[in-house]
Amino acid sequence: MELSQYIDHTLLKATATPEDIINLCNEAKEHNFYAVCVNSCYVSLAAEKLKNSDVKVASVVGFPLGASSLHAKVCEVEQTIKDGADEIDMVLNIGFLKAERYDEVQNEIAGVKKAIGDRTLKVILETCYLTDAEIRTACHISKKAGADFVKTSTGFGSGGATEEAVKIMVAEVGDSLKVKASGGIKDAATAKKYIKLGVSRIGTSSGIEIVTATKKDTDEHTY
Repeated sequence: MELSQYIDHTLLKATATPEDIINLCNEAKEHNFYAVCVNSCYVSLAAEKLKNSDVKVASVVGFPLGASSLHAKVCEVEQTIKDGADEIDMVLNIGFLKAERYDEVQNEIAGVKKAIGDRTLKVILETCYLTDAEIRTACHISKKAGADFVKTSTGFGSGGATEEAVKIMVAEVGDSLKVKASGGIKDAATAKKYIKLGVSRIGTSSGIEIVTATKKDTDEHTY
């Protein structure tokens, strides 16, 4: 599979403007990225700009803290689906997980999954705040709740994806879920490292740099 098809081309910063989102969508089409990942207020705009393409629209929910109520997350996700989202990247309730309120964490993920039906649900664990045991527990809960992916990071926490966290996640979910690495992935070597470890998707705002560097490297080694 082409490296570009691993990439969710991402723009989640608070200062992102509608013009920025339009540029993001145009870049995603030009470079054949799998999806764009945007805040929920921009889903309808992204869906409109990508309607005649193969690029999917992913929306974050409960972002970036994961601390909103289940009702709030479900309301947000229902609106994103109406607006045209194909995939949802939701932040689980990190505080509840650390407090071992596992039933509530599972019910929240299951509630969001129920609201989106057969669309893809990625659960953001924010691994920088979790112990290895908590990462394993979060993966297990996400699997039981019906998620499709577990994802390392929001990119807004104290750290992004790490090799150690990705290895734990891949080992814990096996073939039952996919893994998305995000946060701090800015070059082709790092992206390829995570893919080699078993990651199925890369979330990054540096997708163009990643695929451009890969193409340049390929061209330089073609004789």
